[in-house]
Amino acid sequence: MKRAAISIIFTLVYLFTIAQDLSHVSDYDAVQKIYIAELKKPTEASEDNLISNSNFNLRDNDGNSYDVVKIGSQFWMAENLKVVKFNDGTRIPLVSDYKIWSNLLSPGYCWYNNDAEGYESDYGALYNGYSVSTDKLCPLGWHVPSVEEWMILTDYVGEKIAGEKLKEIGTQNWISPNAGATNESGFTARPGGSRGNLGSFFDEGLRGHWWSSTEYNDIYVWNRSMGFSFSNVAGSSDNKKSGLSVRCVKD
Repeated sequence: MKRAAISIIFTLVYLFTIAQDLSHVSDYDAVQKIYIAELKKPTEASEDNLISNSNFNLRDNDGNSYDVVKIGSQFWMAENLKVVKFNDGTRIPLVSDYKIWSNLLSPGYCWYNNDAEGYESDYGALYNGYSVSTDKLCPLGWHVPSVEEWMILTDYVGEKIAGEKLKEIGTQNWISPNAGATNESGFTARPGGSRGNLGSFFDEGLRGHWWSSTEYNDIYVWNRSMGFSFSNVAGSSDNKKSGLSVRCVKD
């Protein structure tokens, strides 16, 4: 009887948590529809807008250089951020231990599976939401995009098929089928996965998750996700303790 009661309680708590998450997504979708209705749709993006790091000379505080892509009126990094110092020179704490990560209420970053050698070059770092909230992650003159700036990007390339035009082609990094990927925009989104707020790693090869700078509340921040099996760009909110990738956009 005790086991049955515990099982019922656990199930109810789980369903309540899911309901809360779905309400976040529902609220987000409502905001997105209102915002997109006010946007003017410009012409289609082109991979010809890619600007190599040798021409643009975008560098972070560690000396890492990044390709840049112009999509519509926006300039985006064409790679995930991998810096380990804020733009004021302060070092971002590297947090490998899952217990410390799950209890962290301040900035921190990690590499997927705590493997810098295997993941830094292709996927960049995973930053928690507290790092994003400092507004010091991106190089000077650049910033973590707001949810509205993400909306402008996805609306420009085509809301329902935005993922297709933003994802890197092929299955070297994405697992098959990497649905519809053309990378026409030159954005070259890769499936760097994420780190959950309890410290576990998820979704490498399956999905890429990117922070916005827009907070849902004191605990959650809006994000963007792209997956191997779908063509759109999904929006939801994540706990600030979670670790996601970051793309910077020019001021």
